[in-house]
Amino acid sequence: MNAPRFSMLELREALEASWDTATSYGGVSETGNPALGQCYPTSWVVQQFFSEVEIVEGEVWTGKTVEKHFWNILQSQGNEYHIDFSWRQFPAGSAVRSFKIRDRETLGDGPATIKRRELLLERVTSYLAVKKTE
Repeated sequence: MNAPRFSMLELREALEASWDTATSYGGVSETGNPALGQCYPTSWVVQQFFSEVEIVEGEVWTGKTVEKHFWNILQSQGNEYHIDFSWRQFPAGSAVRSFKIRDRETLGDGPATIKRRELLLERVTSYLAVKKTE
């Protein structure tokens, strides 16, 4: 995607303004927890704007259950920088148990996932376009 460059903060604002049940996994919703179910489409959209980041798939221990979670990672000069705009969907004290970097060429997304991520990308792009003209 040849999108204009925006800062990570601007992108995070656009993502948060664009989330709803149509972009969440399984249409989940919880009052006070807008990040719930938004991890995969969010990490995919971040990668569209910042091609140097990869998508990470991991397991998060919430203190009660193990949940699948997605976020981004930037590898630079031997360091890993984790970028996770939807982490707050988990309760305090949650911890990553394991993770792996996904191969961007073989994501294997199904039709419903593709629809959610494309919808989120469309909303974020529109939001940023409006912000740029303000």
